[in-house]
Amino acid sequence: MTEKGVFGFLKDHAAKSPVSFHMPGHKGARFFRRNGYRNFMKGIADYDITEIPGADNLFQTESIIRETADKYKKLYKSEKSYLLVNGTSCGILAAVMASVPEGSKLIMARNCHKSVFNALTLGNIEPIYAYPESVEEYGIMGPVSPEEIKRLIVENKEATAVILPSPNYYGICSDIKAISEICHRHNVTLIVDQAHGAHLKMFRKYCGKFLPPSAEESGADIVINSTHKTLASLTQSAVLNVMSERVDKALLEDKLQAVESTSPSYLLMASLDINADIIAGRGRRLFKGWKKNLDRFYDNASNIEGLRIMKTDMFDSTKINLDMSLLGLNGLELEEELNRRGIFPELITGNIVMCMTGIGNRRSDFAALYEALKDIAAGRSMCEELQNKELEETSLWTKKRELHPVPRRRKSVSLDKAAGKVCASSVIPYPPGIPLICPGEVIGSEEIEYIKYLRKEGEKVIGVDEEGKILIES
Repeated sequence: MTEKGVFGFLKDHAAKSPVSFHMPGHKGARFFRRNGYRNFMKGIADYDITEIPGADNLFQTESIIRETADKYKKLYKSEKSYLLVNGTSCGILAAVMASVPEGSKLIMARNCHKSVFNALTLGNIEPIYAYPESVEEYGIMGPVSPEEIKRLIVENKEATAVILPSPNYYGICSDIKAISEICHRHNVTLIVDQAHGAHLKMFRKYCGKFLPPSAEESGADIVINSTHKTLASLTQSAVLNVMSERVDKALLEDKLQAVESTSPSYLLMASLDINADIIAGRGRRLFKGWKKNLDRFYDNASNIEGLRIMKTDMFDSTKINLDMSLLGLNGLELEEELNRRGIFPELITGNIVMCMTGIGNRRSDFAALYEALKDIAAGRSMCEELQNKELEETSLWTKKRELHPVPRRRKSVSLDKAAGKVCASSVIPYPPGIPLICPGEVIGSEEIEYIKYLRKEGEKVIGVDEEGKILIES
């Protein structure tokens, strides 16, 4: 670990001229320089201000902040759009608490981001889990089916809202149009965590039906977009779009001011403004170029023997999911090989390495990834069988566990003593930020062994302290 602190690490990393296939989507200063915002890069410290006269107020927008928000209203064709400076997470917290009365029920996908689980705690809300379908070949969670949502709404008539991620971290989208129709038939609000799909609406506009439709086009009531993940705003900036009159905007705004910083970053809001202007002015060229680079990469990479690239129905192919287990490499090993070649992917799960492309990736980035994969594959012989150990481990994400009420009284125990106990705090490998075990679920021995494996490999597991202890029901 570097002894130079955060800035020292960032400076050293940038000096390596790394190829980024991780968030944020702008991929560095070169994107802003190429698109007319060289001065933004030079003046960052000068633009770091507070609410001086004329600078408006994020929580009572009347001038410049409203003008930027209205740019997103136009881009996404929303009823109203809100700038977020605490990421999509704060938008999710506010949306859930504005849509579900305290003590009531929320129907939520089991693979929701940890921010949804935090909303449960803050709002004293009872979760009703919708279990996504499993992509068995890769041992990951797939889409949430409309039938699953309909069943849970019928069985839980007091539930007032549904929330699910689409696309999920791997790029798999659910049928939001069908789900929204079911929700609205039963007077239920649909919230879509579109953190990984801020670009979908733009691709449909400029490239046709290349990718699945956005939640904004599919009937969702509230959609939260991490514009920083795949588009060009700075990390921690996002946009919440209200798409229907079912949403109580006054209540939503009250919840937003409760969970966002009272010192909002003007740098983040400026980057949201720049992002909107670039898309409005240069979107056609940028998105068509992005699609062309993806098409070229997929076509070339299909010729690499032993490389499998995940594709499925309703798939956001801007997420490149790579699997070289046929060549004897699990996800961690493939990531290490890519890192050695100056390429940094976003996510590793079992055998899968996910490379998150963004609006700032250039043709040379895709070429570098292709050449690296071709080089890694060269000289390696095909295996007779897949490395099933990792596939079995990742299937834990799709496992339905015995469920109890969320514990109110908690105690800390070592992992070795946690089997069979009720979990009292989310256990979250990060990334992807999706709980492996949720509060109220019974902890199994397989989960404990997987957590130990992740920690041994140096992976982050939120909910397990430095001593290897976990919170259970007291």
